[in-house]
Amino acid sequence: MMTEKINSNHGNMVNNKSLQYAKEENQLVIGDDMGWKSKLKIPPKDNRFKTSDVTDTRGNEFEEFCLKRKLLMGIFEKGWERPSPIQEAAIPIALSGKDVLARAKNGTGKTGAYCIPVLEQIDPTKDWIQALIMVPTRELALQTSQICIELAKHLDIRVMVTTGGTVLKDDILRLYQKVQLIIATPGRILDLMDKKVADMSHCKILVLDEADKLLSLDFQGMLDHVILKLPKDPQILLFSATFPLTVKNFMEKHLREPYEINLMEELTLKGVTQYYAFVQERQKVHCLNTLFSKLQINQSIIFCNSTQRVELLAKKITELGYCCYYIHAKMAQGHRNRVFHDFRQGLCRNLVCSDLFTRGIDVQAVNVVINFDFPRMAETYLHRIGRSGRFGHLGIAINLITYEDRFDLHRIEKELGTEIKPIPKVIDPALYVANVAVNSGESSGNDFNNSSNEEGNVSK
Repeated sequence: MMTEKINSNHGNMVNNKSLQYAKEENQLVIGDDMGWKSKLKIPPKDNRFKTSDVTDTRGNEFEEFCLKRKLLMGIFEKGWERPSPIQEAAIPIALSGKDVLARAKNGTGKTGAYCIPVLEQIDPTKDWIQALIMVPTRELALQTSQICIELAKHLDIRVMVTTGGTVLKDDILRLYQKVQLIIATPGRILDLMDKKVADMSHCKILVLDEADKLLSLDFQGMLDHVILKLPKDPQILLFSATFPLTVKNFMEKHLREPYEINLMEELTLKGVTQYYAFVQERQKVHCLNTLFSKLQINQSIIFCNSTQRVELLAKKITELGYCCYYIHAKMAQGHRNRVFHDFRQGLCRNLVCSDLFTRGIDVQAVNVVINFDFPRMAETYLHRIGRSGRFGHLGIAINLITYEDRFDLHRIEKELGTEIKPIPKVIDPALYVANVAVNSGESSGNDFNNSSNEEGNVSK
């Protein structure tokens, strides 16, 4: 009886808070309906060229989705001007409460396509977990949580990120406070659920980003376990660039008449030009040095097929006189976080990494991706080259191909239905340098090459 009384009082208190919040929201809308945008701290407009991957829309505006004013403020202050095609297609359907199965290219705004409807549906007056976003890597979890925090800056919504490699006790203590949205990797959130610390009994929305990876052998059975801990029939938003059989099986088992969105007429980003260079293994470092001296690199990501080769290559690049970070899954989480943060801040031009860094990681300044070691799987190749040409911008991908790689090159090219060209003697800067692409042939790119040669150790 005592429990029922406490719950009833709590319900009345929540209703009063909801009413008060709604009144404040309405007052905000009525009070300066015309001039609210002019008071926002909007970042400078991005005038770089964008491809049809993000510009080929129906012309909708964010305001047309009937979003809360405070959420719109966060969207515009993040610098998002109009919805991309995947956002235009997914946001209104997700807001209607339907399950969504969305397939779109890397780097076309998928994160916004689920973060916006999730934040819109969270009630800030209810002090319990209302939505869970699951991603396969710790770095992607940190990046996604930061986007949610920025979008929700004017909303009274508490966002929490929890991943492996961090102190479990700290996460437990944070969960005893108000948390309404969790971004997590599978292992850690399951641990918190099993310990009965993360109460998911009111969690009505589940988002699976990079779903093909979450449903791979690396996380076998984990998602089924998570869904068992949620209320019956949660809304599920499932996003992926590729849809293997595991995703289809999961969809048939757990999604209820999902609305399917497929924006993958072609798999690779339109803004990424792909090249290959035939080299012997012992020539690779020399070839990389040549690329560094010839290309106008804003930032580059260089992929290796093993953690050992990542560290060895990073050491070689440093010895050549270039600033270089490295990151891989066997590093301590604190070290990984620092590298990820500093590279995104532009403190170093080159990053050598393993496939840890292929999933969803968004560094807008990256215009060159180099496969120092060519991958064996088409899916891995697709995710690697998607680190450049983000959100419709331009970039190049260069593959160093040995004699043993030649069959994989042709097979992947065929599977993806794309063209990987032989590398020319001179790569046109207009294909990957933003100011050259916009100004079509101005000589600003040459200064960059000269300055980078003079500096030797490039820090930015």
